[in-house]
Amino acid sequence: MDFAVEHRVEKGLTVVKISGEIDVFTSPRLREALLGIIDNGGAHLVIDLGEVTFLDSTGLGVLVGIYHRLRARDGSMSFMGVNDRVRRVFHVTQLTKIFVLHRSLDDAIAAHESASS
Repeated sequence: MDFAVEHRVEKGLTVVKISGEIDVFTSPRLREALLGIIDNGGAHLVIDLGEVTFLDSTGLGVLVGIYHRLRARDGSMSFMGVNDRVRRVFHVTQLTKIFVLHRSLDDAIAAHESASS
C-alpha cells in the first residue's frame, strides 16, 4: 500500500486519513501535509489510522510535534481506526496518556462537541 494523506471537514473537525507506512521515509511528507492542513485553518484534527500498516518512532515524533503545535493554538488532535499493531505502539510509548483514541468518527465528533460546549 502506498503512503497517502487525505483530509475532509466534517462537523467542525478535520478528518485526516493516512494510508500505508509511517516511517523515516514517509514522515517528512506526513509532517508537510499536516502543517499544510493547520496553516489552512484546520484546528481540530481527527487522524484516521485505519489503513496505517506500520508506525515507527519518527512517525510518532511527527504526531507529537503536530499535537503540541495544535495545543499552542487552542486546537486538538485525536485518533480513530487504530489497529492492534499501532495501538500497541501507542501503549508501549505511553502516548495514550496524551492522545485520545476513539473507536469511530461518531465518537470523536461527540467528544469534540461535548468539549466545545
